[in-house]
Amino acid sequence: MSDLNANNRPARKGPLIAIPLLLAIGAVAFVTGRSVVNSAAEDAAPPAAAAAATAPVPGFTTEQKTSIETIVKSYLLAHPELLLEMQAAYDVKAQKDQDEKTKAMVAEHAKEIYRQPDAAIAGNPNGDITVVEFFDYNCGYCKRGFPALAKLIENDKNVRVVFKELPIISDASEPVSRVALAAKLQGKYWEMHKALITHKGTTTEAVALKAAEDLKLDMTKLKADMNSDAVKGELAQVKELAQKMGISGTPHFLVGDRSVGGAPENLTETLAGHIAELRKSGCSYC
Repeated sequence: MSDLNANNRPARKGPLIAIPLLLAIGAVAFVTGRSVVNSAAEDAAPPAAAAAATAPVPGFTTEQKTSIETIVKSYLLAHPELLLEMQAAYDVKAQKDQDEKTKAMVAEHAKEIYRQPDAAIAGNPNGDITVVEFFDYNCGYCKRGFPALAKLIENDKNVRVVFKELPIISDASEPVSRVALAAKLQGKYWEMHKALITHKGTTTEAVALKAAEDLKLDMTKLKADMNSDAVKGELAQVKELAQKMGISGTPHFLVGDRSVGGAPENLTETLAGHIAELRKSGCSYC
């Protein structure tokens, strides 16, 4: 998943694994009044912090604190797999929190997401379920995920796909999106989208204009439309919507109140699964 600071770098588990470790150490510190890993940190700490770290805890003698610390430290060293269990529990909770946030935000902004007038669409305009993609033509993962999305459209004749142009990867992306939206005004958005998203290398304004010529669009109208307030306003609206939704990277898919970030290898199956579930449960806005 691409964002403003990184281009398609995989997520790392290392920092998250450190979280439960710190929590475990913090728990020991609370009970015993000192850290499991203590000497170096206490030596380097300011006098006030060091005093707080070694302050007695009411209800425990010095011998009791030492025994508790030794027991906890020994147990963690003997059972390091607990850190992985804590990591897994943390991931589950974090995903649950994110899912709940997504549901709330989708409910609040459903009309902007799914039923924006004159939206850029593909598939069945009257489809029973809508998939929304926030994307950038210069996003490597967006390019990689396109065949999966095209396969979904080909396989499911009752799915509607809405494209939200979110040009955040580079300065080259914004004029390309304006050309694509101008092509929409001539009824050629899907054809233009396919040409641009499958382009190898950086997709520039020159590349987009050449694609428009190949599609035999009215170039005078297209150049006027790409610089119009209507097209610029649509990009501004999508950017504002993405900020409200907390979407800072591309691609980002929404299906009902479900969110799929990035372009996993099983993207077609993942989206199809969400669609099937929504067809069973119903979706009033998608």
